[in-house]
Amino acid sequence: MNNLSFFLFLFSASIAYPAAADDSTSAFIYAGCSQTRYAPGSPSQLNVDSLLSSLASASFASPYSNLTSAVASAAFPAFGLFQCRGDLQPSDCAECVRSALSRISSLCPFAAGAAVQLAGCFLLYGNDSFVGKPDTSVLYKKCGAAAGAGYGPDQIGIRDAALASLTGRGNGPTAGGYRVGAAGYVQAAAQCVGDQSASQCDDCVAVAAAQLRAACGYAVAGDAYLGKCYARFWYNRNGAYNDEAYHHHHDDDETGKTAAIVIGLIAGVALLIMFLTFLRKAGSYGKD
Repeated sequence: MNNLSFFLFLFSASIAYPAAADDSTSAFIYAGCSQTRYAPGSPSQLNVDSLLSSLASASFASPYSNLTSAVASAAFPAFGLFQCRGDLQPSDCAECVRSALSRISSLCPFAAGAAVQLAGCFLLYGNDSFVGKPDTSVLYKKCGAAAGAGYGPDQIGIRDAALASLTGRGNGPTAGGYRVGAAGYVQAAAQCVGDQSASQCDDCVAVAAAQLRAACGYAVAGDAYLGKCYARFWYNRNGAYNDEAYHHHHDDDETGKTAAIVIGLIAGVALLIMFLTFLRKAGSYGKD
């Protein structure tokens, strides 16, 4: 299991847009489980349980840790790591990891390997060592809505510049590689798992940014999660462009629809009154 291609299936859910800072740290993004299972009560289960417990304890002291457990049997070791978002406080990191462990327990019972990505942290374990190995496989990708109005002609260039500001930092980030960037009214963020070197992190973020450029077009936001990194961008509410203009555009459509419905109801009532008046007059004429 050299990368996350060992997953048989992925679960995924929506991400709130546009501001990363507004996301709950425990908001669910995706999870994946291996096809291979271990038997309840087996040495593999005991090693996995011990590993996950140790990762939960380590999350109080560090935003990243990788551990190995072979307490029950050296023949069936369990390897695991967690990575918290670089701007989280230690208590928030620990809470996020606990939430990730709960997700794995419910979604991937007895799985020999699993991963879960929440808005604030990433957790991965398996029965083969993956520490230090790059992985640019795309696990989850999502683009925000495309605005019908309000975009400037230079928006693609500004978005691409914001994404480009996340790469080329070979001597910068250490464990976790949390990066933020911006260009004009577009903000961006990226992070690599702490087992990646600076050059591996640059390569992974560049692939994630390329995925966003290719897939998200005129979207107001986008996220790409790869095996060992992620990148995302969103339009800043306080910049020259913000998503409020987009929502107002839709609000105007809804207002127009509502007005049309009201006018239609009024016209219908008027026709009904005219019809009843005609029937009343016709009845009176017959009596005469």
